[in-house]
Amino acid sequence: MSTKKTLILNKEQIKQKSRRIAYQILEDNFEEKAIVLVGIADRGYVFAQRLQNILLEIAPEKEIQLIKVTIEKNKRNLEADTDTPVDIAKNSVVIIVDDVLNSGRTLAYALGVFINVPLKKMRTAVLIDRSHHIFPIFSDYYGTKLSTILKEHVEVVLEEFDKEEDAAWLS
Repeated sequence: MSTKKTLILNKEQIKQKSRRIAYQILEDNFEEKAIVLVGIADRGYVFAQRLQNILLEIAPEKEIQLIKVTIEKNKRNLEADTDTPVDIAKNSVVIIVDDVLNSGRTLAYALGVFINVPLKKMRTAVLIDRSHHIFPIFSDYYGTKLSTILKEHVEVVLEEFDKEEDAAWLS
């Protein structure tokens, strides 16, 4: 594997794309009083926290709830835990948030957590969509779509989690 890293998004671009995604979520759900963001641990949750903060800033009248879902990505069966009971999403708009969409497996697992919860609608939001979908999962809101080869790796660095300046790298 190549050791060369190419910068995809810098700190300012991540900030701009995050704001744009928040505005798209707001526009798509302008009639809703509440929205539930479901962040996939770890970086997806950090990204969901950022979206929550932006949404509360631009639409303080809305209730923006946050659920953290931790998924065992290497298991063949769905194994997931949440930090909040999923019933708070009942009859609400739910947006599953992750940093990178690659095959769609992680988002599919996160969707599965809510399979028995009656929802108004469910959407997905990602910072980077790699377009290598194996599962029929697509991003409703995304920062950037990126055509890559399967051998390439996309790494998102978020300051709150990685203790380094925000960036997205292709290697």
